[in-house]
Order: sequence, then structure tokens, then C-alpha cells
Amino acid sequence: METQDLLPKNHQVSTHISFLHSSANYNVELSITMASEILQIKPQVEHDMYQTSRATRVRVTSEDKKAQTMKALRSLTIAIAIPLSLTLFIIFKFGSPKRYRTIMAKPIWFPPLWLINLASIGSSFSMSLAAWFVWVNCGFHMNSDALPLYISQISLSIVWHPLQLINDSIWFGFLVCLLHFGTIFACYLSFRKFNHFATDLVKPCLVWSAFLTIITCKLLII
Repeated sequence: METQDLLPKNHQVSTHISFLHSSANYNVELSITMASEILQIKPQVEHDMYQTSRATRVRVTSEDKKAQTMKALRSLTIAIAIPLSLTLFIIFKFGSPKRYRTIMAKPIWFPPLWLINLASIGSSFSMSLAAWFVWVNCGFHMNSDALPLYISQISLSIVWHPLQLINDSIWFGFLVCLLHFGTIFACYLSFRKFNHFATDLVKPCLVWSAFLTIITCKLLII
């Protein structure tokens, strides 16, 4: 009788153990499944975060480049507009003197006034562009002589027109031409330390300044 009573109890215990075992197996399988899903989801999440971060960096970099481009264009416009405006004002104010036109003994290689004015505009533009390239390479900050030399050559180039072509100050105009050529040559030596293209832009200005000096020297003799 006691043996018959123990059988149901053993059966219930074994059933309970089997249930616990199956539950444990199920929990283990569920944990493994969830872990594998997490491991599968994590790379995707990291990939999405990387793509988002990359897109943000690209957008920020694009905006920075656009801002830098606008800043460079603005500085280039200012660097060219100011000297060129001064040159144009001097030309319109003093660029048509009667004395130069009425010189009878001037050589045939003397340029006409329109060519002198046009070359002065081109020289001003070329020097301004060269100075801008030096400024972009921090030349005006690293070399204390570059900016004063550039300002000096602008001033001397502006003074030549009224002195030489209007006031008949030939000796003074000749001195200004010599100083102008010297300052351009000094700019050439200073600019080549920072930007080789800037020195290429200065070379035509050197040639034109030397030609003006020869013309002014010839006017002393005439």
C-alpha cells in the first residue's frame, strides 16, 4: 500500500523535474536567441550611427568650405577693387594731358596715352592679385616688409600720372619712376618667399615700370 502511494509522488516529482528542465532549456534557448538578435542588431545600429555621423561631418565640411570660399572671394574683391579704383580715378582725372600729345620730338616707340592708361590698369590688377596670393599664404603677417612695400608701390604708381603728365615735373617724375621700380623689385623679392605664382604676376609690372622709367628719362632729354 505504501509502495503504491509513493509511485504517484515519484511520478509527480519526475514530472516537475522534467518541467523545470524543459523550462530551463527554453530559457537558455530564448536567451541565446535574444543574444544573437542583439548581436545582429548592434552592427546595424553602429552602421546607422556611423552613416549619420558621416553625413553630418560631410554636411558641416561642405558648409565650412562654402563659407571659406565666400570669405576668399570677398577678400579677393576688396584686394583688387581698392587699388584698381584709385588707379581708374587718377586716369580719369589726369589721364589725358595735352603736353604729352603735343610733344613733337618724341620717338616713335613712345606709347600712346590710351596704352599707358591701359597698362597702368593691368599693372594695378596684377600687383593686387599677387598681393592677395601673398596674403592668403600669411605673407603679410610673417614678413613685416611685404605690406609696407606693397602700399608704397601703389602710392608711387598713383603719383606718377599727375606729376609726369600734368605738372611737367619731369625730374621729380623720373625720381618717382626709379623709386616705383625699386619698390616693385623689393615686392618681387618679398613675395617669392611665400607664393611663386605671385612673383610671376609681379614680373610684367617690373617690365612696365622699367619701360616707364626709360620714357621719363627720355623726356628729360627732349
